[in-house]
Amino acid sequence: MVQRRLIPTYIFLIICSLISVFPLYWMIAAATNASLNIARGSIAFGDQLMVNFQHLLNAVQGTLWSSMRNSFLFSTIQTLFTLFACSLAGYGFELYHDKNKDRLFGIILLAMMVPQVATLVPLYKLVSDMNMLNTVWGFILPTIATPFMIMMFRQNSRNFPPDIMEAARIDGLPEWKIFFKMYVPIQKSTYAAAAVITFMTSWNAYLWPKVTMREASAQTMPMFIANITSGYTVDYGMTMLGVLFCSLPTMIIFFVLQKQFAEGITGSVK
Repeated sequence: MVQRRLIPTYIFLIICSLISVFPLYWMIAAATNASLNIARGSIAFGDQLMVNFQHLLNAVQGTLWSSMRNSFLFSTIQTLFTLFACSLAGYGFELYHDKNKDRLFGIILLAMMVPQVATLVPLYKLVSDMNMLNTVWGFILPTIATPFMIMMFRQNSRNFPPDIMEAARIDGLPEWKIFFKMYVPIQKSTYAAAAVITFMTSWNAYLWPKVTMREASAQTMPMFIANITSGYTVDYGMTMLGVLFCSLPTMIIFFVLQKQFAEGITGSVK
């Protein structure tokens, strides 16, 4: 009887799952079709995959692989620096309590309400004066430490047992060893969740790279996709194949780390 009551729920969940997966299916199917078939609304798989791939390779002066390389390089470096900086800040804010630090943390949280476009001009002037345009450092510098990531690590740092830290200090363990050998292993799920969020945000970034990455050799995948759709006529098959290429790295990272991602996000809101 209990199982029969759950049948409508299962049917509803299956329908919702199919609706959620359909855009991904349509993107893959469209990548194998000609532009005309896509415009006609075809959702079946076609035989134009290699043709679309060849057009994609030749698009925008053949910068597909360099754009993929730039996006992967920039996103990876930003993820590593963000994990280190934000985890260190969250560790310090939570495990070394001080009234002034709490006030500073409140100011950092207020920064979450400032839109990116409000800081675009001063950040561009800063990066330009430091001669960092068209470089990886100009890409990652403004977003190495974000208020959300610092808050996330601070919240999860509350699960770190203070007795272990006190015992380590009594044994003479330096603070940096406490952080790297004790704190980091305990917070693995938090690091995984933060890595997924940071990598996806960096990979999908468009506005800031568009402003700072002016040379074709420094463009990222979102810029590449925007460039191939900016002509008088749009090749939908080539465009959807490009979108598929752009989506694959983030999908792979999410599926690999989805369990740790769920654990890390759950721990951050306890």
